[in-house]
Amino acid sequence: MGVSMLGSPALFVSIRGFSYRAVKFQSFPVKERYGADFQLGNKFKDDTRGRVSLCRRESIEFEERKSPNEVRKEIERCYELIHRLGRGVVYLGSSRMGPGHPHYAQALELGREVASLLDCTTWSGAGPGLMDAAIKGALEAGKPVGGFKIGKEAGEWTASNFHPYLPSETYLTCRFFSARKHGLVDAVVRSCNTDRTAAVAFPGGVGTLDEMFEIMALIQLKRIGSELPVPFIVMNYNSFYKKLFDFLDDCEHWGTVSKGEVSSLWRICDTNSEAIAYLADFYDLHSPDKVDLRSIHP
Repeated sequence: MGVSMLGSPALFVSIRGFSYRAVKFQSFPVKERYGADFQLGNKFKDDTRGRVSLCRRESIEFEERKSPNEVRKEIERCYELIHRLGRGVVYLGSSRMGPGHPHYAQALELGREVASLLDCTTWSGAGPGLMDAAIKGALEAGKPVGGFKIGKEAGEWTASNFHPYLPSETYLTCRFFSARKHGLVDAVVRSCNTDRTAAVAFPGGVGTLDEMFEIMALIQLKRIGSELPVPFIVMNYNSFYKKLFDFLDDCEHWGTVSKGEVSSLWRICDTNSEAIAYLADFYDLHSPDKVDLRSIHP
């Protein structure tokens, strides 16, 4: 059957068939109204594929996972890409802070300087915003880049499975978030002393926080860095994460985390020079910017 809808802010439409599966749509919170068409098979229970067409020629494909093997195969492709390009520094950050935002220029600079210092592959979610800034910085340094893209990111590039400028052999468009997360984590795991890897969190929103806390938990549980430690840096540009750190201090007060536990899992840096100095000290490398490490956050 076919259903046409016209949405306005706060409008929800629910379609329910005899199989009791519901498909729910919410219009976007903007002044414009959006129309959508959703095509369902005659037997909704048996037809697991649909297509939503929105204005501005955007489209999103929905397809159910038919077997856990599909996830496993995608994880294997992530591992194959890492094996081919090499492990390195993984950048997490907002997809919404574009070239006009001051944090974009800072992220680009750090991506360039870290790639030159560690001489390794730069990894990200291959999305827009600060992820894009880190990738461009590494490319400016002439270093390899790789990414695990998801089909839909907040902000730009929402409807395409293709990156606008990276060669197709340098990134993988993931259908499953779990596979993408496996890739981003595996890319920072050090397998030998010569591996120079790191995780760097730029300012970001829900997705960035999700990835940050996952990496922090894996470090805490010795799933990352159990044999060879991996530096985890949080870039606190303009005190962006101050309230998050205050919350974690409150967690210590309430006893939900041990005193000093969180600070032992990551390094807070307010500036790029602090981050470069910390990585140079961590890997015993010459740092182009001399910074008194005693002045950096513990």
